Amino acid sequence: TPAKKEGAENPEGAQMEEQVQEDTAKEEPTAHATLNSASGSSVTGTATFRQVGEMTVRMSVEAHNLSPGEHALHLHQNGDCSAPDATSAGGHWNPGGMEHGQRGVGEFHAGDIINLTADADGNVSWSEDIVGWTIGGSDSTNILNKGVIIHDKQDDFVTQPTGAAGGRVACGVIMEGSM
Repeated sequence: TPAKKEGAENPEGAQMEEQVQEDTAKEEPTAHATLNSASGSSVTGTATFRQVGEMTVRMSVEAHNLSPGEHALHLHQNGDCSAPDATSAGGHWNPGGMEHGQRGVGEFHAGDIINLTADADGNVSWSEDIVGWTIGGSDSTNILNKGVIIHDKQDDFVTQPTGAAGGRVACGVIMEGSM
C-alpha cells in the first residue's frame, strides 16, 4: 500500500478513517440493577450487564447477607420491586412460553439463570455470559426493565413454574447504563 503523502487530499479515505474511528468508539451497551432486600431479608447487592456479542450478555452479581448455600437467580417479567415480598416483579421472564428448567438443558425460561452459592459469610460473586439476551432490541431478548430476583432456596430445575426456589430475598430493576 503506498504511503499517504503529507497534505494530500483524499476525501474518501478521510471519510472511511472517520467511520472506523466512530465504530471503534461505540461501546457495548451496559445495564445495571441495585439489589435491595425483600421478604424481611437483609440481602443487598448489584447486578451488572454488558453486551458481549450480538445475542450474548455478560451478567455479574455481587450479593451480601444471604444465608450460606444455594439460592436461585432469575429474571422476572416486571421491573417492579415495590411489593415487600417482591411479588410485584411477576413470574419468571418467559417470552417463548417454555417450561421452567435448567439453562442449556432442554426447555427453560429466558429468565432461568443459575443457582448462586453464598459462602459461609453470606457473600456471592458470580459472572457468566448468557446467550439469548440483549440490552435493548426485541422484546423477546431485551433484558431492560426486567426484575432480577435472588430466591431464598435453590432452584430444583424441575418444579413448574418456579423451580421450588422459595421466597424472594432480593429484587432489583434492570436499567440501561452503568452504575
